[in-house]
Amino acid sequence: MKKTKIAVLGGGTGMSILLSGLKKLPFDISAVVTVSDDGRSTGRLREEFNILAVGDIRKVLISLSEEEDDVKKLLDYRFKTSSDLNGHPVGNLLLTGAKEITGNMSDGIELLNSILKLRGKVLPLTEDNVILMGKMDDGYVVEGEHNITEDHRVINSVFYKEKPIVNPAVLKAISESDAIILSMGSLFTSIIPNLICDEVREEIEKSNAKIIYVCNIMTQPGETDDFLVSHHIKLLNSYLGKRKVDAVVVNNGVISPDIIENYSTSEEKDLVEVDYDKIKKLGADIIEDNYVLIENNIIRHNALKVSVNLLSYLMN
Repeated sequence: MKKTKIAVLGGGTGMSILLSGLKKLPFDISAVVTVSDDGRSTGRLREEFNILAVGDIRKVLISLSEEEDDVKKLLDYRFKTSSDLNGHPVGNLLLTGAKEITGNMSDGIELLNSILKLRGKVLPLTEDNVILMGKMDDGYVVEGEHNITEDHRVINSVFYKEKPIVNPAVLKAISESDAIILSMGSLFTSIIPNLICDEVREEIEKSNAKIIYVCNIMTQPGETDDFLVSHHIKLLNSYLGKRKVDAVVVNNGVISPDIIENYSTSEEKDLVEVDYDKIKKLGADIIEDNYVLIENNIIRHNALKVSVNLLSYLMN
C-alpha cells in the first residue's frame, strides 16, 4: 500500500502525542519541528553550545521511535546531581553531541535515527539559533519563548529577532506532501513560528496538499482565551497567505465537569467549543469524533483515533 505523504508542523508535547498515533498507520511522515524553546535544559545548552533548541526535537524522536516506551525512559531521564549535568535530559545531551560530531542538527538527527529506528523524518525548521519575540496586546515586546509563555498578558503576534534560514529539507517535504497537518499545541509558540517564515508560507501557497488543523481540546491562557474552534482557524488562516485551513479535527466527546472545573480553576483553561456554523462558513471540513483520552486527570487526544480519521479523510 502506497503511503500518504504528510508534513506535520508543530512542536512540543502536542505534536509528539499526534506523531505517536500517525506512525502506526501507512503515512510517510515528515515532522517539522520549531526550534525556539529556550527554557530549562534547552536554554542552557543553547547558550553554552550556540545550538538550536533540542527539547522539542527530543520529544519528537521519542514519539517516532520503534520502542517508544524504552526510548522515552532513556532520553527523558534527567540527571540529578550537584554538577553542571543537573537537570539535563539524556536526549538533549545526545542531540547536542550528535550535532557537534556531524556539524549540524539535521545530520545529527540522522545519526541518532540509525540507533532509534524512527518511523518518519524529523526536520528542524532551521539550523539557526533563533530567538522568538512576542508582541503583547498592550504593545510590549517580550524576548524568548520561555518568557512569552510565562507572561500573563495576551499575545498579539510573534516574530523572530533575526530572520532564520529555513531548512531546505523542510521546504522539500512540504512541496511533496499530500497533506500539511498543523498539530495541536501552542498556536503562538509551536505552530505559528513555522508559518511566519516567508519560504514556508510560499511553499504552502504553491502546494495542492490539504491543510488540516488538529484543534486543541482546551484553551491556553494568554494565547487562546475564550477561543472557539472558528477563532483558531481564523488565526491560522491569517498566517497562511493565499491558502486556508481545508479541514479541522474537533472533539465531540464529553468530558467530566469535575475535570473541566479543575482545569478552569488551577490552569485557567476552558473547553474549546465547536461552533459548527462558523466553521462551515470558513469553508473547513469537520473531522469529528470522541478524541478524549484522560490520563491522571490530564486531557489528551486519542492520537490513534485522530490518525485513523485523518487517513480516512485523505483517502476519500
